[in-house]
Amino acid sequence: MTFATPSIDRVLRSNLKLKHLQLLVALDQFRHLGRASEFLSLTQPAVSKTLAEVERLFGVALFVRSTRGTEPTAYGQTVVRFARSVLADFDRTRDEIAAVASGAAGRVRVGAMVVATPVLVSRAIAQLKQQSPQTSVLVEEGDLTRLLPPLRQGELDVFVGRLEPGYAAPDLETEALYTEPMCIVCGPRHPLARRRRVDWAELAAQPWVMPPPWASSRIKLNQMFYKHRLNPPVDVIESASFLVTLTCLREHGAMGFWAQSVAEHYRDQGLVRVLPIEVPIDLPPVGLITVRGRLRTPAAEQFMACLRQVNAVLKTEP
Repeated sequence: MTFATPSIDRVLRSNLKLKHLQLLVALDQFRHLGRASEFLSLTQPAVSKTLAEVERLFGVALFVRSTRGTEPTAYGQTVVRFARSVLADFDRTRDEIAAVASGAAGRVRVGAMVVATPVLVSRAIAQLKQQSPQTSVLVEEGDLTRLLPPLRQGELDVFVGRLEPGYAAPDLETEALYTEPMCIVCGPRHPLARRRRVDWAELAAQPWVMPPPWASSRIKLNQMFYKHRLNPPVDVIESASFLVTLTCLREHGAMGFWAQSVAEHYRDQGLVRVLPIEVPIDLPPVGLITVRGRLRTPAAEQFMACLRQVNAVLKTEP
């Protein structure tokens, strides 16, 4: 079935209600009428009736029942993305109004990679708090694969991390801040921790905690082993989580592949050792990603200004 544009405009602008959007998101999240009903505090017949009402508005099936539960159709996936975006804007507006009413300055939601969190993001938050103590900051850690969808849906205001070229898209605005070399780290009690020299053959025989396979840092690290005519390590834990990585270093004797600034930050706290081996790998710069054309809240603009100011200071530090 095809749509006439005025009909879709009318549905999206006039006929679609907030309860419809909440229902669609709940069905997509739980993929089960019963669990969606419980979440929305509605009966299953009420959920079925409301879904039928939404599908009549669009003139197509948005969800189908299968042996696996309730699955969105291709039309449903598109409408659910729209619903998530609208609800995210609704939440953002509600939070901003509540913040103004309570005397607070607002709320900013940040997606951040490990490469940026301990130094750049942490200092930017501290600076933001000095300027606006009541502004709340939500930070979600992860990689682009996990954080781009909520950024696009309006659930995050800004992403801070490596600007991987493979994720560039017309709907995204990028702003490079700095380049960040990499190094290899281990726990302070590891047998290699106090060595004056380490070679790649020794590293290949160690357990590792590495970035996920699709990360450019992982790909280029594997290439370094190949360059030295070695197979990459086989005893590997894969994670984009800093806490998982640090735990594996300290508790399981694993090697880690970290950004230089992150490694130096935690080395100075006595948590890791930076191994004496060169890692001549070029990776994409660290920077900001936002959704093109989306109106940002004052709190988000203020936080992004803090990121730029902290970055300028970091470039002057030895």
